[in-house]
Amino acid sequence: MTGRLLGKMAIVTGAGQGIGASIARCFIREGARVVIAELDEQAGKRSEAELRALGGDVLYLPVDVAKQDVVNRMVERALAEFGTPDILVNNAGINVFTDPLECTEEDWRRCFSVDLDGVWYCTRAVLPHMLKAGKGDVINIASVHASQIIPGCFPYPIAKHGVLGLTRALAIEYAARNIRVNAISPGYIATRNVINYWDTFPDPQAEAQRAMKIHPVGRIGEPDEIGWTAVFLASDECRFMTGANLVVDGGRSILHHDAAS
Repeated sequence: MTGRLLGKMAIVTGAGQGIGASIARCFIREGARVVIAELDEQAGKRSEAELRALGGDVLYLPVDVAKQDVVNRMVERALAEFGTPDILVNNAGINVFTDPLECTEEDWRRCFSVDLDGVWYCTRAVLPHMLKAGKGDVINIASVHASQIIPGCFPYPIAKHGVLGLTRALAIEYAARNIRVNAISPGYIATRNVINYWDTFPDPQAEAQRAMKIHPVGRIGEPDEIGWTAVFLASDECRFMTGANLVVDGGRSILHHDAAS
């Protein structure tokens, strides 16, 4: 590869699997040192071993992004092991899809504690160190749900709308201090979470085919396609970009809605 992130240190939350693992892998391939911040110890250690096998400088650190004190301890350990982070990728998230009137208080808090609070907790823990260094990139993994409302997915879209609001607010707040804050909004990506979602349908294969057919490109995305987008946002190639939201969804969100699909 070209070493676009050579010498940079990145913290990637939820990097034990799926999109997060792909982002970490793409970062390693471009020369970054990577902290895998992951709740699932087995997944985190597996991802760490895989990236080390690629020759990467990588460290797994356990974290629950919904708990500010735990996040703070993870960041302190990252600082001690790898130094000041140049990049933070807020990728950790969970799907909470319910009917609005059936959404319990527990559902609501579970969704927001990870999908929005966790993004802020990690950013708040890292920002002072980036500000002291005079530079930094924060990349928030939002979703097409952050700009579109899909029935049956409440309250997940609300949290993701909040992620975009947080991205834009912090981008403006710290733009003059050389901190860039951007977002990526993936569409359907072939991760375990998506497959688990399809498995909730009576005919998972039919649901998978339906998902592919509604995309202009005729397929869903691959995790590495989000990983390379994150590399671009973390690189010096887009140093004039902040407060942006890159939609990576195979054109689905701009396709005229067809009720029959």
